Amino acid sequence: MIKDPFQRLNLDREVLSVSQLNNRARLLLEDVFSGIWVEGEISNLAKPASGHIYFTLKDSQAQVRCALFRQNAARVRQALRDGLAVKVRGKVSLFEGRGDYQLILDTVEPAGDGALRLAFEALKEKLSGEGLFAAENKLALPKHPKRIGIVSSPTGAVIRDIISVFRRRAPQVELTLIPTAVQGREATGQIVRALHLADRKGFDALILARGGGSLEDLWCFNEEAVARAIAACSTPIVSAVGHETDVSISDFVADVRAPTPSAAAELLAPDSSELVQRLHNLQRRLHLRMQNRLERERMRLDGLSRRLRHPGERLRQQAQQLDDLEMRMQRAFERQLNNRRERLARLETRLAGQHPGRTLKLLRQRLDSLAERLPRAIREGLKQRRLQLQSQVQTLNAVSPLATLGRGYSILLDERHRAIRSAADTHPGQRLKARLADGELDVRVEDNHLEPVTLSLLD
Repeated sequence: MIKDPFQRLNLDREVLSVSQLNNRARLLLEDVFSGIWVEGEISNLAKPASGHIYFTLKDSQAQVRCALFRQNAARVRQALRDGLAVKVRGKVSLFEGRGDYQLILDTVEPAGDGALRLAFEALKEKLSGEGLFAAENKLALPKHPKRIGIVSSPTGAVIRDIISVFRRRAPQVELTLIPTAVQGREATGQIVRALHLADRKGFDALILARGGGSLEDLWCFNEEAVARAIAACSTPIVSAVGHETDVSISDFVADVRAPTPSAAAELLAPDSSELVQRLHNLQRRLHLRMQNRLERERMRLDGLSRRLRHPGERLRQQAQQLDDLEMRMQRAFERQLNNRRERLARLETRLAGQHPGRTLKLLRQRLDSLAERLPRAIREGLKQRRLQLQSQVQTLNAVSPLATLGRGYSILLDERHRAIRSAADTHPGQRLKARLADGELDVRVEDNHLEPVTLSLLD
């Protein structure tokens, strides 16, 4: 293995294989970009059966592939989806199998928190420049307060914790709740009105309190209107917003910042002493120092981890390659299955078009139609033939010699039953038959008047 993967190629023109090139590029990227934050929008989200998560992180001009392996994906609380704006932390690497440049992630956070942080820092810088955080403007807390106003929500554990502390440490102190919303759109205006009202009531001190929550939940205490309302109060104010690690603009403007609502109650209890306050300050400083020390040790450990190439990296590369092959195989199977379905549909359509049942149905319909037309055609044919016969009978009767005979005429027939049409066809003494309309007569030709008749003058 190459000891220094980032050394220049030898002067004798060392030729690398593709695998060697991708390996060197991966090591170089992972060493230079070992733990960076990137903000963008999720797209092409994929969650294979292995438990790893793959997606593309993009902005308006570019995109980069991201891989979130199972052990890190289990720590992501927010449900990831396409179109979600996020901030991710990880190292830049290279998937050697395809030569794809990618981010190997260990943390995914919503991007909205980053925008709020920027707004927080901007307002903090502005108010600090105006002197609202100056120590000389802070009011000292009363050592033996008699009346204390509590600006907080009437529901929840905060007010109960404050009352519990005063009952235990200073039950003689009169507590008055000035109710207000401490979260949501209407909270800012209600907090400002509650502070103005409480400042006019003549309390010895005020407690501005709220339980823990996300940066969005606590944002009303980072509004400029609330900060200026706190600064305008003539009554000493203790800010107790969120948990001990939560810091808000109201903490900087208030006269005293308490890590919790219960701690605020203890600061104002009559038996509180400077030693208790010092103890809390030391505890907070210790906590911050421990956090700083842990952060330094974590960075040192990260540096050692990058130098030590763990076999798990190779396993993750193989796991990613396996997931890639699995998704490719699934897409190929679905594509082939769709092609088979389309071909089956086309064959079914062709089979339905060539099925004999369809032809038989058409022939049966044609046969039924012809069967219905045949009787009508026969009746029409008979009717036409009957009319034609009647016409021919009438015509025949009109030219029939029998009809002529019926009018009083007769027909002369010779011995061969031939009709005599001319007197020249006869000779005197010839026997003929005369056919009448009713019956026949035997006649003899006396004279056909073709030859001159010689009469005896004596006769």
